[in-house]
Amino acid sequence: MTSTRLEKPISNLRRRMIEDMTIRGLTAATQRDYIRSVKSLAAFIGRSPDTATPDEIRAFQFKLREDGASPAKMNAVVSGLRFFFRVTLSRPEIERWTQFVREARKLPVILSPDEVARLIECAPGPGLKYRAALSVAYGAGLRASEVVSLQVTDIDSSRMLIRVDQGKGKKDRYVMLSPALLELLRDWWRQARPKAWLFPGRGIIEHITTRQLNRAFHAAADMAGIDKKVSLHTLRHSFATHLLEHNIDVRVIQVLLGHAKLDTTALYTRVATATIRDVMSPLERITQDVRQSG
Repeated sequence: MTSTRLEKPISNLRRRMIEDMTIRGLTAATQRDYIRSVKSLAAFIGRSPDTATPDEIRAFQFKLREDGASPAKMNAVVSGLRFFFRVTLSRPEIERWTQFVREARKLPVILSPDEVARLIECAPGPGLKYRAALSVAYGAGLRASEVVSLQVTDIDSSRMLIRVDQGKGKKDRYVMLSPALLELLRDWWRQARPKAWLFPGRGIIEHITTRQLNRAFHAAADMAGIDKKVSLHTLRHSFATHLLEHNIDVRVIQVLLGHAKLDTTALYTRVATATIRDVMSPLERITQDVRQSG
């Protein structure tokens, strides 16, 4: 006789929080993170999280930092706790008890155009699937999740645009479709005849996963001899930086990337080395003036 595993019933408090998150349209991943944060608080105080005192919440954050939690981890926990107390429990004073941690903004690693070309050329086969997918990531500046979620109908060859449906922040946007990318995508379509998803997975009803695309990227980077510390997102960083180096307005790049704030896009002005090299130093101007006057 086999025993049936009984699922642990969801408490009314957790159910209410899940309902609150669902009403506000939070993604499944965000909901899991928020629930995990509240569960961690409950484990720390040893009782229901809605009974936590300000001192206990402060002590919980201190313990996380003491245990080496990264700024990103700390901020994720604070976001979850703030939602739980402010929305589910109607206790807005939580913001006085929690603090976000300022994260150090590191400059992203950028590939040169030659390195990008080598990497894409080394995309693993068989077929053109991953070469086309990596070309979309760089050629349109898309995130991994946006690349794998593309449908055949998102490619608008008449307007030379790619529709990004429900990107980060649940926002739709259009990005450019270059003639070279369109030609490659057409070659891929003629080769595989995808029906719905532009890059289908093993079954026709599923698309490739971001994990599969990441593995293909790293395989291509290794084959191309890229010795920089790179990730699939490096293609998006390189896309933005190369546009900026070709004097594309940063506000246009903001729209293409789908950034809510210009400050986020402006980070690329710090790594656009071609632009930096082209700026004339005031010392050079003084030197030229002295030479001309002499």
